[in-house]
Amino acid sequence: MTEYAVRNPATGELVETFPTATDAQVGAAVDAASAAYDSWGRTSSVAERAALIRRVAELHRERRTELAAAMTEEMGKAPADAEGEVDFSAAIYDFYADNAEKFLADESIDLLDGTGTAVIKRSPVGVLLGIMPWNYPVYQIARFAGPNLTTGNTIVLKHAPQCPRSAAIQEQIFRDAGYPEGAYVNVYATNDQIADVIADPRVQGVSLTGSERAGAAVAEIAGRHLKKVVLELGGSDPFILLSSDDLDATVEAAVAARLENTGQACNAGKRFVVVDDLYDDFVARFTDALLAASPGSPLSSQTAADNLARQVDEAVAGGASLATAGERQGAFFPTGVLSGIETGNPAYRQELFGPVAMVFRASDEDDAVRIANDTPYGLGSYVFTTDAAQAERVADRIDAGMVFVNGVGLEGAELPFGGIKRSGFGRELGRFGMEEFVNKKMIRTNG
Repeated sequence: MTEYAVRNPATGELVETFPTATDAQVGAAVDAASAAYDSWGRTSSVAERAALIRRVAELHRERRTELAAAMTEEMGKAPADAEGEVDFSAAIYDFYADNAEKFLADESIDLLDGTGTAVIKRSPVGVLLGIMPWNYPVYQIARFAGPNLTTGNTIVLKHAPQCPRSAAIQEQIFRDAGYPEGAYVNVYATNDQIADVIADPRVQGVSLTGSERAGAAVAEIAGRHLKKVVLELGGSDPFILLSSDDLDATVEAAVAARLENTGQACNAGKRFVVVDDLYDDFVARFTDALLAASPGSPLSSQTAADNLARQVDEAVAGGASLATAGERQGAFFPTGVLSGIETGNPAYRQELFGPVAMVFRASDEDDAVRIANDTPYGLGSYVFTTDAAQAERVADRIDAGMVFVNGVGLEGAELPFGGIKRSGFGRELGRFGMEEFVNKKMIRTNG
């Protein structure tokens, strides 16, 4: 049985448990979402839905402290980071409130032959299932709920079992914002129950952010039932350093890229690929800076720390060298830098979800691109260079859904987020995030 519980990773204390939903409760959630789609999603105007999502943004800001405290206790997020996550989530809701009418406007098509008109009308598709992860308990929901509720789709939301309190707070926010019963329904469901929800003919699509294993399982079930899926999975993002006129600033950016959310971000910089003439100097400074920045927050759970410890031990046993800041204590994991990782090392193609970086020496630009692309993942990437032409050239050659040039932390509500290869498919955020679960209905009129 899936356990929905708040277990503080800083102390290991079991703080609160939540009852897992019964089959009847899960069925009632889908019933309510379907009824809300028929009575509200199909009939409400874009302007009405935009006003509702704007109220959601306001309530996030009003309940910022409560939401941040829940995240800190559930999965160990640093309080300042938790408050920043709430702020960013509110900005996402505001973005869709501001732009919904433009994004969902009718679009005329110029005819090549004949007379009359043709138009694309964008409309909702129905009930959607969202399956969310623990690492960004509020932001991940905003990426999914913001565009889709504003489109007129209704949502059944399954959050991560370790985030039941923030899940409940957010469901209450949508209710208090004025959404009708069933427009947004939180369920503490098991994996078997979720398989039944995906199979339900009223459910028109699934969005999952999580592990490769979870993504593959959900996509398999959805495929059998001809349901569209958006998947945002893992990443082992390269941070490519080709040149720098301020190496200390570049090191500072690299540390920030690795330690975002205590290293538990899908699109964090994880593999640092440095050209030969900068490698030794960068690695020395980067190692000093990363080890000095030992995180004050735990990983999300004891299990997460166990998994990272196993990966690091296997990497060292496979020939890598480890520089580390200290000893692990429960869910608190010390920062570390792994070097000397050859292609046969178990860690070479793995994602390390925590404050441990991997560094690689590249002989030149071509070799750096080769190393960067030598991964089953393709989510984000970072390119640092003083040569604008080189930046454009290398960015074009990287196999990833996102490239950030000479900066980290540059994500925005208006920028599409998603990857390729085993990092998943589909996009969230921006205009593209609103296009995923929309019926782009073509109407051709002869005249």
